[in-house]
Amino acid sequence: MAPVKLIHPRRHGDTRGWFVETYNRDTFADYGINTAFVQDNHSLSAPMFTLRGLHFQTPPRAQEKIVRCIRGRIFDVVVDVRRESPTYGKWVGAELSAENGDQLFIPIGFAHGFLTLEPDCEVVYKCSDIYAPDHDGGIAWDSVGIAWPLPTGTAPELSFKDTRQPTLGDFESPFAYDGCPLEPLV
Repeated sequence: MAPVKLIHPRRHGDTRGWFVETYNRDTFADYGINTAFVQDNHSLSAPMFTLRGLHFQTPPRAQEKIVRCIRGRIFDVVVDVRRESPTYGKWVGAELSAENGDQLFIPIGFAHGFLTLEPDCEVVYKCSDIYAPDHDGGIAWDSVGIAWPLPTGTAPELSFKDTRQPTLGDFESPFAYDGCPLEPLV
């Protein structure tokens, strides 16, 4: 089973609008996701082409996440950083938007980041552990060969922290490979 999953929740709509169930323990178990989530986060990125990432938390405080965009559009990316994985350093990405309602499940052992494709994007995500600053980690956004959808000559808006992350080549991974290689998203 693929470790990273693109989830397409079903929307029920009529003339009033729509309703969607964004999380249901039993439905997610059908996807192979049996995670107990303990923290929800919500971010606003005001400028278009804000790039957040590539982030993770290290063991024993590593986090699984479910990410969705509730306003605007983002290009959401995960990178396999599990040592000895045959797909180490490979990445997959998907556009998440308020319009498409798609969500991305990110297991432990993957770095996560996103680029906003519109101004004023809001992203919410569930985490399987609380934020632990001593276990906060990341790799440089431009050290993996990700095809970020940036216009030629445009630099992303970055936090100070994200300008100082180590490259993938300088990163010593604390994550073990679990036997499930990264696969394309469907």
